[in-house]
Amino acid sequence: MANYYSDHPEIAFHLQHPLMKRIVELKEKGYVDAKTYPDAPVDFEDAIENYKRILEITGDVAANIIEPNSESVDLEGPHLENGRMIYASKTFENLDATIKAGLHGVSMPRRYGGLNLPNAVFSMLSEVISAADAGFQNIWSLQSCIDTLYEFGSEEQRQKFIPRVCAGESMSMDLTEPDAGSDLQRVMLKATYDEKEDCWRLNGVKRFITNGDSDIHLVLARSEEGTKDGRGLSMFIYDKRDGGVNVRHIEHKLGIHGSPTCELTYKNAKAYLCGDRKLGLIKYVMALMNGARLGIAAQSVGVEQEAYNEGLAYAKERAQFGQKIIEFPAVYDMLSRMKAKLDAGRSLLYQTARLVDVYKALEDIQRDRKLEPEERQELKKYTRLADAFTPLAKGMNSEYANQNAYDAISIHGGSGFIMEYKSQRLFRDARIFSIYEGTTQLQVVAAVRYITNGTYLQIIREMLEQEVSAELQPLKQRVEGLVELYEKSVNYVKELGNQEAHDFLARRLYDMTAEIIMSLLILDDATRCPELFAKSANVYVRMAEEDVVAKSCYVLHFKPEELCAFRAVEPATEE
Repeated sequence: MANYYSDHPEIAFHLQHPLMKRIVELKEKGYVDAKTYPDAPVDFEDAIENYKRILEITGDVAANIIEPNSESVDLEGPHLENGRMIYASKTFENLDATIKAGLHGVSMPRRYGGLNLPNAVFSMLSEVISAADAGFQNIWSLQSCIDTLYEFGSEEQRQKFIPRVCAGESMSMDLTEPDAGSDLQRVMLKATYDEKEDCWRLNGVKRFITNGDSDIHLVLARSEEGTKDGRGLSMFIYDKRDGGVNVRHIEHKLGIHGSPTCELTYKNAKAYLCGDRKLGLIKYVMALMNGARLGIAAQSVGVEQEAYNEGLAYAKERAQFGQKIIEFPAVYDMLSRMKAKLDAGRSLLYQTARLVDVYKALEDIQRDRKLEPEERQELKKYTRLADAFTPLAKGMNSEYANQNAYDAISIHGGSGFIMEYKSQRLFRDARIFSIYEGTTQLQVVAAVRYITNGTYLQIIREMLEQEVSAELQPLKQRVEGLVELYEKSVNYVKELGNQEAHDFLARRLYDMTAEIIMSLLILDDATRCPELFAKSANVYVRMAEEDVVAKSCYVLHFKPEELCAFRAVEPATEE
């Protein structure tokens, strides 16, 4: 019987990373839960075995329930009835299966009914479910919104809402509006305090809300009258049981059909302030978005894997000119690149998740006691690293998912364009990944300060100090040559002293940064497990070399005065 976890040993490999021991130690807080909860681990080895069991269960559900339902869900999609969103019929089966398997509230502490899993394992679960159906992964993974309520809500709110999510109730984050997409400072949904009822009332419209008719919503709204920027926004909790919110429209989308994208109308809806006023965008949405971006990176890796699987299976079966097409250099080159992107992208995803795990666990410990000086330094270090890695993981994996899905169709030839083949659905599903939760261009904006202030270069140099196997030394030397070109390119852009040129070239520097870091990650993976990763390391480093050399050439020969050749229109001038 198929299993989307155990069929891919590359996932389990990342449970063996040396940093996992520190993560589990912090997450389990000395394994004190073992005294109270029978399923809590007693030591590191027990925790890892527990993670594997949960992943096995998820892999079984994904392969044998969610994936077989995926085509039906794609064809039916959700629909609207009397102001309510109704899932596709098979989506209800998927939800029932994940609830019965205990796959909700996975990141929450056991005292609220959660599984207390680290982000690295949550990301693995997300990848596995996404490989089966990326649209359903959206619905399931939005349970991670509860992390923000746990971090910033009151204990009364935690007690009220977290057990419900752990039991399987759904969540959404209601951020965007018709006039506020990427620019969330323009959010105008109005929040007014109701003194009589001791609650807040929300009025307005939200648009493009994933899983918008969920049970529990986190809502960004304008609480400070007369304001027009981010400082007037607060975060609120809306409970569907209280009423006041209707679904006005469900979007008809290119892909991820099972994931409902709703337009909502708030009419005097009762809500509760989460955390402090005025910090909704400045602090809480940033926490929400970072978690969501990690989730999209995992979703992307799942589709990268499934696209590769589809392309490989077809190439092994399809014969042309008297031989299987997998024997054609053009085809096996495509497949080897797909696999290399998958392995390197997955390595970047789990490295990012591990960095997030360390600082999140330390923040959680800090709620109970004062951190020791070395712990405070550790918190500062891993917060900075996670902040630097997250835009790379989201941006690069969302692009790789699109590329792998595109290549899967190419391998299928004309059949890939036919709706009966899964590759077309993967292609449609993947297209949104580089758009929602911050476009790739916004990931570049988030990363570029770490490029120009030397943070990434410092990270790369530290990574270069790691030993690789003798067989991989020639590849490492090639990466060292790329680092020289990268440093030269970054310095050149900084020395230009031209903001427009800096912004124009930022994407090329971002790609170079990510490809060098992923090269070093995959070399480390191949050193520790050559049977799984040596081929991908060889292919990926060569791909990175091909790209970094070309982009450095572009950057180092660019002149600011040439920008006018690229403008679609001339900039407006003052009269």
